[in-house]
Amino acid sequence: MMLAERMDLLTKRPQGTLFPPAQNRAAWEALPANDRMDMETFIAKWRGTPYPMLLLSDYAAFVRTGSRAQCETPYFARRRKLIAAVLDVCLHGESADLSPVEDGLWCICEETTWAISAHANLTAAHPFPISGEPILDLFAAQTAMVLSFTLTLLDDWLDSSLRQRVTAEIQRRAIDPFLHRNTDWWMGFTRKDLCNWTPWIVSNVMFSARCLTDDPLPVYRRACGMLDAYLRCIPADGGCDEGAAYWNMAAGSLLDCLELMAEAGLNCWDEPKLRNMLRFPLLMSLGNGYFANFADCDARPVMYGERLQRAGELLRDAPLTAMGQNLRGQPTDCIGDVPHFSRLLQRLFHPAGAGQPAADTQDTLLPDLQVRIIRRNGWTLCIKGGHNGESHNHNDVGSLMVYVDGHPLLVDAGNMVYTAKTFSDARYTLWNCRSMYHNVPLIGGFEQCAGAEYAARNFRTLPDGASLDMAGAYPAEAGVLSAIRSAWVTPDGVQIADEITLQAPEAVTFTMLAREKPEIRPDGIEFAHARMEISPMLAAAVEEIPVTDARMAKNWHGSLWRIALTAEAGRHHRLSIKSAEIILRIRNESGASFVV
Repeated sequence: MMLAERMDLLTKRPQGTLFPPAQNRAAWEALPANDRMDMETFIAKWRGTPYPMLLLSDYAAFVRTGSRAQCETPYFARRRKLIAAVLDVCLHGESADLSPVEDGLWCICEETTWAISAHANLTAAHPFPISGEPILDLFAAQTAMVLSFTLTLLDDWLDSSLRQRVTAEIQRRAIDPFLHRNTDWWMGFTRKDLCNWTPWIVSNVMFSARCLTDDPLPVYRRACGMLDAYLRCIPADGGCDEGAAYWNMAAGSLLDCLELMAEAGLNCWDEPKLRNMLRFPLLMSLGNGYFANFADCDARPVMYGERLQRAGELLRDAPLTAMGQNLRGQPTDCIGDVPHFSRLLQRLFHPAGAGQPAADTQDTLLPDLQVRIIRRNGWTLCIKGGHNGESHNHNDVGSLMVYVDGHPLLVDAGNMVYTAKTFSDARYTLWNCRSMYHNVPLIGGFEQCAGAEYAARNFRTLPDGASLDMAGAYPAEAGVLSAIRSAWVTPDGVQIADEITLQAPEAVTFTMLAREKPEIRPDGIEFAHARMEISPMLAAAVEEIPVTDARMAKNWHGSLWRIALTAEAGRHHRLSIKSAEIILRIRNESGASFVV
């Protein structure tokens, strides 16, 4: 799909507004009662509160202490309060107080940069944001969108001089850099490994141009080349190596871009790769609000039902449409979650339609991403290959997830609150990114390594599962000649078999991260939904991991449990899980082998 080749189709200047302005009292008063109630609750939380101070020391904290939250907490609170004030006017008309909107617009325009501290190119020597060429990061673009929609929704209710100031700041900080700068890495002119940044920023700049300019088509045409560069990074199967949670910002933002372009005359809904990208969340669903959550993806991510519904409608895909309809109104799509102002407005003014029964999700195979999900008889098995240089990477080649009747059994811990370490050389000091806290072997004391060269080999589809060689994910000094993992679903459960060939005998530890508390007994390990029988000669250890991180706690309350089952070289053992059998075969180069 090459958008740049079709730019000549962008000929229609959009007419009217994307959403009803506040002056359209009939549209705003016709909103469903439950939506109005949710918005009133959100508005009440912020009504009468001052806009938070955003201090110089808050920006500097990122390089001085590693804290992102010290800057981001007041930064995002300002924008949430502004949105609450705008919604207050939209719901109540001219009787509402405009001054909180005016104050919010002014204080945001007075910010030296709209980029958050983690993206503001700060260093220990220069820990403060400086005036100069504006930084157009994710949240500068998002700020431009929020302010643009504010001007559109409130129109001439706002003072003309304030409107001029806000418009000029959006032009200077977002639209002009977008049109005239080629050096930002996410644009695709200087770097080819792009991620969600590209469609997320592009969509918000396109929204801003749509709202504020008489002719947004130059921005749309400029966007084509950037989106083409992003699409070249996406495999044909449409898989997102950042996980389902990032669909909202990646393919979901691409959907925003393409809807705006379709309004202007460029329609590309028939493209196979686009279809695959938009269907990705449906393929990753594990049921009960859980998704296959490799990389920094949350196990229970916020998924915007309206966007999924809209994607299904455009593709004429009934299961995707039904998934989106069923997610609307769920806690994962609540009105209070409004950093993405566009998502809220899309939801309010796109009819939900009648909810449809959830269709049975078929097995998933993404050959380029190397992800296989099997769903049988209440069992769900997800296994991934790939490599350890993926976007938002965890060292997890060969990792798997097992769910029983919708209950998570073997899991991926997912993401934690971002700090300075998260995207630094210290990333793999974070336990949730390390392979020893994923469901992969620890071989001779060696974990998997980070980097695209540490990759799966021979990823193959089995009738009811998949197999791969994990050896390439381990360092050369581990002496792993092969580490063949096969996993499949049987009529009774799940089977996982590892056959590891080493240059010399070494201990191998099969690590499992469990959601349910294991209880070690003389004859095995008990879970709430499964039982693991182990040989007395197999060393079993359990580590409780209290979930104290605020972001991770949204997915896993209480604790996770790391189980380590260690087989000493040359010893023979057996392991089985009731209704799910795990078999490990380890051998040295001489051919001596044993079974775990």
